[in-house]
Amino acid sequence: MVYFAIGFAIFVADLLTKILAKTHLSELGSVPLLEGVFHLTYVENRGAAFGMMQGRGLFFVVVALLFVAVAIWVSVKIKNKPPLLNLGISFMTAGALGNMVDRILSGYVVDFFDFALINFPVFNVADIFVCLGAGALAVFFVFFEEKWRKEQKGEKDSD
Repeated sequence: MVYFAIGFAIFVADLLTKILAKTHLSELGSVPLLEGVFHLTYVENRGAAFGMMQGRGLFFVVVALLFVAVAIWVSVKIKNKPPLLNLGISFMTAGALGNMVDRILSGYVVDFFDFALINFPVFNVADIFVCLGAGALAVFFVFFEEKWRKEQKGEKDSD
């Protein structure tokens, strides 16, 4: 239940920051917080990360729905999941839902964090947590999954 609360808090934070960006930043375009380094820049992204696959909003909605369905299935079906796995699923699900809601309601995703120093694509709160969640899942699957599976089967670790 704690991971649901974490995911819900991320989802709400994402939606609120996007509303603030639409309300206060859309007319300004870009506001440097640290000139040439970090700006708040309003962008309506109709594609994926780095602006790829522009105009394929329905595709992204379907992918998000499939991901959320799998995440729900994993959350219900697999018991005794380690915290890192739960956190990764929670982060990615919240981010996927945040961007999906944006696509459904607006036809695009609002992005606004802009690291101008390195010319990085503009992103949002949901994007941050999709990446953090993917990182958490990668760490889990690379370093901890085998041991966890053995523990689930009641096997002793031979290390």
